[in-house]
Amino acid sequence: MERESLNTMKVFLSPLMPFLLLLLLPDGIFSSDCPKDCTCNPSTSIFCYQRNSPTLPSGLDTSTRNLYLFSNGIEGIKSEDFDGLVNLEMLDLSQNKLTHLPDRVFETLTSLKNLDLSSNQITQISEKSFHGVTQLQRLYLQSNSIKAIHPATFTGLENLLELKLQGNMLTSLPTLSMPQLLLLDLRFNTFPLLGPTDLQTPNLEALLLAGVGLTGLNMELMLSLKNLHYLDISGNELKSFPVALKETPRLLHLNLAGNPMRTLKPEDLQNLNELIELDISSLSLHSLPEELPQLLPNLKKLTVAENPFNCLCNLAWLPGWLSTQGITLVRTEETRCHFPPISAGKVLPRLEHRDFGCPTTTTITTSTTKITTTTLPVAITTMPTTTTAIQVPIDSDELPLPPLPATPSSSSTDPEKELPFCPPDSCLNGGTCHLDQQGYITCACPYDITGLTCEIQPKSKSSLPEPESSRATSIADAPELSSSQATPTSILLDLHLYIEKRPYIRGIRLTYSNLSGPDRRPNQLNLPASFPEYRLRGLNPNSTYSICASPLGDSTGSESICIEAHTSPQHPARKPQVDSPRFTMLVPAAAIVLALVLIAVVVGVICYRRRKKAKGNLDLDCEPSQLEQDGVKSGLDNGALPHKQLQLVMPEPAVQNGSLEYEVLLL
Repeated sequence: MERESLNTMKVFLSPLMPFLLLLLLPDGIFSSDCPKDCTCNPSTSIFCYQRNSPTLPSGLDTSTRNLYLFSNGIEGIKSEDFDGLVNLEMLDLSQNKLTHLPDRVFETLTSLKNLDLSSNQITQISEKSFHGVTQLQRLYLQSNSIKAIHPATFTGLENLLELKLQGNMLTSLPTLSMPQLLLLDLRFNTFPLLGPTDLQTPNLEALLLAGVGLTGLNMELMLSLKNLHYLDISGNELKSFPVALKETPRLLHLNLAGNPMRTLKPEDLQNLNELIELDISSLSLHSLPEELPQLLPNLKKLTVAENPFNCLCNLAWLPGWLSTQGITLVRTEETRCHFPPISAGKVLPRLEHRDFGCPTTTTITTSTTKITTTTLPVAITTMPTTTTAIQVPIDSDELPLPPLPATPSSSSTDPEKELPFCPPDSCLNGGTCHLDQQGYITCACPYDITGLTCEIQPKSKSSLPEPESSRATSIADAPELSSSQATPTSILLDLHLYIEKRPYIRGIRLTYSNLSGPDRRPNQLNLPASFPEYRLRGLNPNSTYSICASPLGDSTGSESICIEAHTSPQHPARKPQVDSPRFTMLVPAAAIVLALVLIAVVVGVICYRRRKKAKGNLDLDCEPSQLEQDGVKSGLDNGALPHKQLQLVMPEPAVQNGSLEYEVLLL
């Protein structure tokens, strides 16, 4: 996610870089010796962007300290290109087309401190690729195709503070003996095991190992990292909480997301009370330890999204704790309940305490007839075979209630009913519910149905049952990689068939790039083979993306499958609803009827008064002329009866029927 945000920001700022540099130049001074298609700040910086040249510019000022040459189309470099640049401290060659680094190519850059070679096509690093740059502090080699690094490559780089190698094709790592190193990023390579001799970095503060295939953490290695504050081991194959983490008491940021752990015990977090940020999303957790508030008193940010939580009474403490302690819950909309069915799909932190179904016990005292209700947490895991008497807590002066009689059970003759049961409606759309030995609910979904509870159906599905032969044919013809549920910023990928046809793979490498934007550089993610679905996030709206999946370790790309998927556009602001034609016709008609009723009432009143004045039984007809004298007709002529094209303001007593029309109450 961090890399996606940085890439998005870089794509956004790239077209503006020449203008931003102009703002940084003092008083708009330019050098007359500035290379063609470049912008220069005398004695400080040279900025060349999108020159579309395979070589470096010539005639560089020897007093230059910062040289920016990213996205220039450079295909090769040689040591002569940097002759005389003894003052150069920053060299940015990222986003070019470099495939290899010649020996001693940077040897003349004796003052170089920052070197960025990311997003090129480099395949290997030789022994003397960085020979001579002993002052180097930051070396960025991420997003290349590096498969091998010579064991002596980093010898002499004792001042190195940051080393980034993420997003390459490394399967082994040379011993890193760097006493000053503070940040090491190895994400999205393949390092199933790291021993204590691999990292001789006693001052390391941040270690990023996401998606490298880790099956465990070496205890000696973690003991040697006494200064570690930030650890990212997400997206690996850790089946249980690493015991070695108990030896890192200074850890402040921990990311465990996307590992098949399934449980989190209180003792796992006992020595991590300094944590201020914890990510335990996508661990298949059904609950969280109730001791979490006491174990993590300094926590400020928590991520528990995409876990199938059982929102029962043992989780009723979570919303209140988040609110009272001011803890930021990241990805709140993706933190939802899975069970019970009444709460399935609801956002967990928005539930009230009563929504967790905490049971109550009642005690009655004979002296004051006082009724006390106590909330007790329970965890539903198995179906009881018999109903026993209810135990009611009482004081010394209280009498117990009579116990309920036990109901007979037929489970004694049926051993299957003594096993853990699946709650009803746990799996939808014909899914089959299973409980493993630890009591966790899993759903086996029919073909073309996805989701944790088989809740996601295809857009169109025939009501008639599909014949077996037709279904087998459809499975054989179905795409191994498909997408669904695209939002403006994400795409849901279906990897079921891709994994089923390759049971031998241990992981999947996803490569995706935006075909609709100016930056089409590919981004890579490594997923474990246990992810039949994955949602790509942080995408651009209304864009077409090329997405490819290949097994980890497949260097030839023979098993790569590619598709194109589209993100939906941003929804515009909703326009005010326009009245339907039927509603427009109904309102004037109702107004006419109302006006006629009022006229009839007025006529009746006038006739009644005239009869009363006659003081006899003489019939008095109400002629139109008389009505005209009383001002009734003139009122009609003056517009008392509205025309059809006039709009009538909706009165207060309006009733909405089943459609979009309204029936106006006349009385």
